Amino acid sequence: MTRYFFVILIMILIGVAIVVKGGITMFADRQYWQDVADRFVKENVTVKPNRGNIISSDGKLMASSLPEYKIYMDFMSGEKDEKKKIKDQARRDSILKVNMDSICKGLHQIFPDKSAAEFKAHLKKGRQAKSRNYLIYPKRISYIQYKEVKRLPVFRLNPYKGGFKGLAFNQRKKPFGSLAARTLGDVFADTAQGAKNGIELAYDTILKGRNGLTHRQKVMNKYLNIVDIPPVDGCDLITTIDVGMQDICEKALVDKLKEINASVGVVVLMEVATGEVKAIVNMMKGKDGEYYEMRNNAISDMLEPGSTFKTASIMVALEDGYITPDYIVDTGNGQKPMHGRVMKDHNWHRGGYGKLTVTEILGVSSNVGTSSIIDNFYNKNPQKFVDGLKRMSIDQTLHLQISGEGKPNIRGPKERYFSKTTLPWMSIGYETQVPPINILTFYNAIANNGVSIRPKFVKAAIKDGEVIQEFPTEVINPKICSDKTLAQIQEILRKVVSEGLAKPAGSKQFHVSGKTGTAQISQGIAGYKTGTTNYLVSFCGYFPSEIPKYSMIVSIQKPGLPASGGLMAGSVFSKIAERVYAKDLRLPLTSAIDTNSVVIPNVKAGEMRSAKRVLDELNIKTQGEITSSGKEVWGSSHAAPQAVVLESRSNMQNFVPSVIGMGAKDAVYLLESKGLKVRLVGVGKVRSQSIANGTVAKKGQTITLQMRN
Repeated sequence: MTRYFFVILIMILIGVAIVVKGGITMFADRQYWQDVADRFVKENVTVKPNRGNIISSDGKLMASSLPEYKIYMDFMSGEKDEKKKIKDQARRDSILKVNMDSICKGLHQIFPDKSAAEFKAHLKKGRQAKSRNYLIYPKRISYIQYKEVKRLPVFRLNPYKGGFKGLAFNQRKKPFGSLAARTLGDVFADTAQGAKNGIELAYDTILKGRNGLTHRQKVMNKYLNIVDIPPVDGCDLITTIDVGMQDICEKALVDKLKEINASVGVVVLMEVATGEVKAIVNMMKGKDGEYYEMRNNAISDMLEPGSTFKTASIMVALEDGYITPDYIVDTGNGQKPMHGRVMKDHNWHRGGYGKLTVTEILGVSSNVGTSSIIDNFYNKNPQKFVDGLKRMSIDQTLHLQISGEGKPNIRGPKERYFSKTTLPWMSIGYETQVPPINILTFYNAIANNGVSIRPKFVKAAIKDGEVIQEFPTEVINPKICSDKTLAQIQEILRKVVSEGLAKPAGSKQFHVSGKTGTAQISQGIAGYKTGTTNYLVSFCGYFPSEIPKYSMIVSIQKPGLPASGGLMAGSVFSKIAERVYAKDLRLPLTSAIDTNSVVIPNVKAGEMRSAKRVLDELNIKTQGEITSSGKEVWGSSHAAPQAVVLESRSNMQNFVPSVIGMGAKDAVYLLESKGLKVRLVGVGKVRSQSIANGTVAKKGQTITLQMRN
C-alpha cells in the first residue's frame, strides 16, 4: 500500500506541475512565446498583383508598371548570438574594406552623377555609424541598374551576410512620354495605391487585379513564403489610340500653337463608323513657354463653340422645312439690329456680303445670315428651335469611358436669363457651352449617315492573350435628322471647304467637309471686353467627303487678334488629315496595273539557279542559259519588257564579280571563293565595291563593300 501511495502521489505532483507550467506558459510567458511564434510564422502577408498594361490599337505599349528600387546597406546584419555576431561583423568589415574601392568604382559607373570618392566617403560614414538601414543612393533606380549593383562585390552576397538590400516600388511608366498622357491618366507613386484620373482611374478595378495572401514560416532553419491565396494580375487594356496618328496630331498642333502664341490647343481624331478615338491631344502653355498635357480640355472645357454651332442651327431650320440650301437672306452691310443689340458679320467694316443663299451663309460664316433665319422662324416659339437641337442629341452628356466630361449647356426659354437676344446669339454659338468632343460627336453623326456614335477610348480587356471583356460601339441616336436634311447639309459642308472660308482645311488629294469657328471667349462676370480679348478658333469636319473615314476637331484658344478658324485651326486640320490619309492608305496592286501589263520584278544579283527556281514558281519568264543542276551559278540580272534576263558569270572565274545589290552573306561567299579578303562597312545590301567587276582577281587582295539599308 505504501508503494502505491507514493506512485499515485508522484503522478499527482507531475500532473500539478504540468498544469502549473501550462498556466505559466499561457499567461505569464504568453508574450514571450508569441514573439517566438512571430519569428517563425507571419500570417496574412498581402501580396500585390502586377497592374495590367495599357496598349495602343496598333499593339504598342503605352503604360506599364515597372519596378524601381531604393538601395540600402545594413552594416549590422548577421547572427543574433552576440559572440557569433562579433565574429560575423569583423568578417564582413574585412570583406567590405578589401572590396571598398571596387564597389565604389562600380557604383560610379552605374551612377555617373556621383564620383567613386563620394561613394567611398558616404559608405564609410554609414559604416562608422553602424547604420541598420543606410541609403546608398538617394534616387530610385531601375531594375537594370539594381541588377548591376547586385553584381558588385559584397552586394552580391546574401543580405544576412553582405548587408545589401533593395526596397522595391512599382512605378507606372509611359514609353511614349506625353502622347495621350492625360487621356491615359496617372497613378500614385506606388501603383498599389490606385489611380488618379483618365483610363487608369476609369478601369482601375480591371487593371489593378486582386491581392494575394501568403504566410512566412521557418522550416528547417530557412524562411519560406507559403502562398495561401495567389495574387491575380490585372488585365491589359486595348485602347483605340493609334500611336502614329497621335504623334502626327500632337506635332501639327504644337507647331501651330508656338507659331501663334496660343494658350490652349485641342485635337480629337475619331473613326467615323466606330466612334474609336484614334488620337486626342490636350496642350496647355506652361510658365516656361512650353506646351504640356495638364488637363483633358477636349472633354471638360465648357466654352461657347462659336460658328461650328451654326451647322446645327441651319440643320434645325432645314429639318423643319423653313428653308432650303438655296433660300436667300439679305445680310445687308453686315450689321443688323436685333432686339436692342447689333449683330455683325466679320467683314461688316468692308460693307458686308449682301444677299446670300443658305449654302453661302455657312460658306462665309455669316452671323447676320444665320441669326436672321433662326430669329425669323423661331422668335415666337424658341422652344421649337431648342427641341430641334435636342432631336440631334447635341445637348446630351456623352457618358464617356473616362471621367471629367462637361455637360452641354443649351438653355430653353423657360430657364433663367433667356431673353429676346438669346435665340439669335445662341444660333451662332454664343450663350451655350459645349465641350469640343460633343461638337465632334455631332459632326461625326453627319459623316456617319445620321447615326450618332458614342466616342470610345477602350476596345477590350485581355488576359493571357484572351479577350475577357469587349466594349462594343454604342449608338446614342440612330437618326439625328431625315435623309433629305442629311444630304443637304453634307453637300453644304463640302462646299464650305471647297468654295468658302474653310479652304485652308482642304486637301488636293481628297475632299474635306466641315465648318470653321471663331468666337470671343467670355471672361465670366467680366464679359468679353476686359483686357486682352481671348478667342477660340476651331475647325470641325470629316474626310474623305464621299466615304468618310475620320472626323476631327481642332480647337485653339489664343489671346488677341488676328484670329481665324480657317487659317489657324483649318490649316492644322489639313496637315493632320493628309498625313493620316497617307498613313492609312492601302491600295490594291490591281489598281496599279491592267490585264495587259506584265509585272517584272527587280531580281538582285546572287545565285542564279535559286533566282530561276523562284521566278519559275511565280510563272515569270526568264531569259539566259542557267543550268538546273550542278554547282552554284553566280551572276546578275536585269529586267526586259517581258522577262527577267539572268546572266551567268561562270566564264569569269579569274575576274572580280559584281556583288552590287547582294546581301552580306552572298557577297562574302562569292568574293571569298575568288580568293579575296572582304571588308564590310555598314549594314544592309551592297551599294558599292572598291574593286570594279571585271578586274582580274588577285588572291589575298582586300575588297571593301559599302553596305546600306
